[in-house]
Amino acid sequence: MASADQLASIRPFGRLTPEHRSLIATTARDVAFPAGATIFSDGQPAHGCWAIGSGQIALGTEVPGRGLVVVQTLGPGEVLGWSWLVPPYHWHFTATASTEVSAVEFDTARLRALADSDPALGYPLSLGLFEIVVARLQNTRSRLLDLYGSPRDR
Repeated sequence: MASADQLASIRPFGRLTPEHRSLIATTARDVAFPAGATIFSDGQPAHGCWAIGSGQIALGTEVPGRGLVVVQTLGPGEVLGWSWLVPPYHWHFTATASTEVSAVEFDTARLRALADSDPALGYPLSLGLFEIVVARLQNTRSRLLDLYGSPRDR
């Protein structure tokens, strides 16, 4: 299980006070996924947020005529899952374990309740997750440009 000190090095939690990180640590549990496991699928209700300890997770999206296309691969030290924070709370990608994965999973119903009850926790947590969203959007944009770039440019 993650400690408050360990959470300090993970992007969405680094801005929080040690006391807030201690609260968040109470929502955490260790999990593992075998290679090939689908962690969540696009359109499903979103619950869960994971700090990846080891292994790799592929984030994919359905592209007409191409099927599921991997837009980013996440690894150790990265966070998977932000859609639990934004209504209507549905996943926007499909996440699949590319290799065996160990991670810390956070109870997002409890995280949302903590964030709602304490803006001093909720604002920096949301800002940290928003930074992840922006980075994912930029990576997705770059990947889709690679896929759909003009054949003349190749």
